[in-house]
Amino acid sequence: MSLPHAILTALLEKPSSGLELTRRFDRSIGYFWSSTHQQIYRELGKLEQAGYIRALPAAVPARGQRKEYEVLPAGREELAGWVDTPEDPKPLRAALLLRMRAAAVVGGTGLREELERHLGLHRAQLEEYLAIETRDFPAERRRTEPDRLRHLVLRGGIDLERFWVEWLTHALAELAAAAREDER
Repeated sequence: MSLPHAILTALLEKPSSGLELTRRFDRSIGYFWSSTHQQIYRELGKLEQAGYIRALPAAVPARGQRKEYEVLPAGREELAGWVDTPEDPKPLRAALLLRMRAAAVVGGTGLREELERHLGLHRAQLEEYLAIETRDFPAERRRTEPDRLRHLVLRGGIDLERFWVEWLTHALAELAAAAREDER
């Protein structure tokens, strides 16, 4: 997945200014494809140069006015081609897991606290996703293919957060049991 495709998707859903787009990323696409605001603005320029998007003409030209972008036919074709291109899963890159491997080699004093912090973060994210599901995807609003697909993306996030909550809970319990054994 790439940022240009995420931006094209968002703009096809609703033409937006760069600012509106960054806010929408913060509330939706950013949950599974994060990006800084600078990256989004830089990519908008590249997409415009490539002929995939254009800034909509302003009713009254003014200096410093926000540009609102829409996707051009070439951008839609690019996105459709990308959707139809097979892609293998990418290896997981999780700094927490790497820290745990490093702690196995050099030790560490704050690992349990970091695991507990991550557990709290994943629990909070899970609650946020569940609230979004309740608010935006009641069963009667999942009748169309686009709504079902959006809901499935959210369910993927819910399931990933449940995995992390379960795994972190297990890891903390195992570390606590090991600490009790060491004390004996």
